[in-house]
Amino acid sequence: MTHFVWLLFLLLSSATACDRCVHQSKASFVTSVAALTSGACGYGSDAISLNGGNLGAGVSSLYKGGAGCGACFQIRCKDPKLCTSKGANVTLTDHNYDNRTDFVLGFFALLDMAHNGMARDIYKLGIVDIEYKRIPCVYEDENLAVSVEESSQRPYYLQIKLLYQGGQTEIVGVDVAEVGSSNWNSMSRNYGAVWDTNRVPNGALQFRFVVTSGFDGKWIRAKNVLPADWKPGQVYDSGVQITDIAQESCYPCDDGTW
Repeated sequence: MTHFVWLLFLLLSSATACDRCVHQSKASFVTSVAALTSGACGYGSDAISLNGGNLGAGVSSLYKGGAGCGACFQIRCKDPKLCTSKGANVTLTDHNYDNRTDFVLGFFALLDMAHNGMARDIYKLGIVDIEYKRIPCVYEDENLAVSVEESSQRPYYLQIKLLYQGGQTEIVGVDVAEVGSSNWNSMSRNYGAVWDTNRVPNGALQFRFVVTSGFDGKWIRAKNVLPADWKPGQVYDSGVQITDIAQESCYPCDDGTW
């Protein structure tokens, strides 16, 4: 019963306005990849492996206290002379604290967005008008991965980072238990996509994730993820991937093809 109440609280608290809708806003740009990899999501150098390096920082309503880390967006600028109608597929890897724009985009995303030879012209503008919508993340050759952070100290402290989260949802809760046990310990979001606990079970470890957005959500269980001799700095395959699409009640909304 306790876990049901907790899940219901997470579902309600994570509900936001219509991720799939088309939003009108503005974006600025940075040329340094490091500016978007070393930020508030905690991906570090692993960010480059997300979505071909097409990265961006989103405002608080998109960052969602870290739950929005790893979300994917289709973004296009509204000047047809400079930009393609397809736009760029961008993964959120940082928190944008400048409310003048919804996004700060990396140069790879700018190259995807621009007509050939127009990227520098867009960059010189500083801020451009955009429209964007959230889309499912697709990692065809990757499962959800658990990266054990260097600060972990077996068996006293475990800090993990979640990579390659597919679908169009958010992970808002993580539990860990010894493989074969039903004695689950809750982990806390340290920041961004990084979770930790100082109540580390013995032996090999399994995880379960609360995956939710809008008014729908569920548990996803990864049954055998970390070996008993898990090591900091290693990335482990969870054996599962998230493909769910968020269920939202937000009529009217343009959720069609652009």
